[in-house]
Amino acid sequence: MKTTDAISELRTAVEELSAKSSIEDLDAARAVVARLFRALERGEVRSAQPGPDGWEAVEWVKSGILLSFRVGRTAAFPFDGSAPGPLPFFDRDTLPLRNTLGVEENVRIVPGGSSVRAGSYLAPNVVIMPPAYVNVGAWVGEGAMVDSHALVGSCAQIGARVHLSAGAQIGGVLEPVGLRPVIVEEDAMIGANTGIFEGVLVGSRAVLAPGVQLTAATPLYDLVKGEVHRSRPDRPLSVPPGAVVVPGTRPADGAFARERGIQLYAPVIVKYRDEKTDAATALEEVLR
Repeated sequence: MKTTDAISELRTAVEELSAKSSIEDLDAARAVVARLFRALERGEVRSAQPGPDGWEAVEWVKSGILLSFRVGRTAAFPFDGSAPGPLPFFDRDTLPLRNTLGVEENVRIVPGGSSVRAGSYLAPNVVIMPPAYVNVGAWVGEGAMVDSHALVGSCAQIGARVHLSAGAQIGGVLEPVGLRPVIVEEDAMIGANTGIFEGVLVGSRAVLAPGVQLTAATPLYDLVKGEVHRSRPDRPLSVPPGAVVVPGTRPADGAFARERGIQLYAPVIVKYRDEKTDAATALEEVLR
């Protein structure tokens, strides 16, 4: 069966099972989930993708991920007690850790407590530093680095050559299935202890300085172009391509705040990427 035909058949199976209020043949449903996860891990399908109107969630894929919770059974891992590590864990047996083949896939997962869940995609030359976590449905593009204590949330999309610095938190979302996850496009630099949540889009080659926090409710002030970027009902907050964002403040409204000099957090675009920025954010090739 051709790949396109197989994916079409898989989509139909997922949609039919997801629409059922009760599932009688659990074994057949579990087999569908396993096929979906293999397709996700091979990069044949993904939980969000660019379309004519920008990035959008792939609803049937997210429905299939949710299906894995419905048809799974809580079990102890590992089943045979052979895996290293002092602590057991307990989860749906449909959601084990990803069976990553580091040598064959050309992926490095440095020892020290990282977890990569089944149903996530790791492109060639990805590097994961410990401890880090990549959740189900996530996509991590070629040459990306997920640094220590970084989180790639469920269904989050991380582009090629992105650097998620230590402590970066990339929020995830499974439901509602139409809700788009966080997107970080190619060649972006995400600084230490940043937080990106609620479907925020970080454009290609953007740089987020350490400590920047972005949510759907966060106004982003562009000092270069004299604009304020906000989310809208039909469009999440977007960081423009090449923008360099740093933490800032703005005066709080009201006489009480003015009398006391109260300031509110405000991320600020202070420049757009240039050669100096490129040199400061370049990843050391020797580490890869």
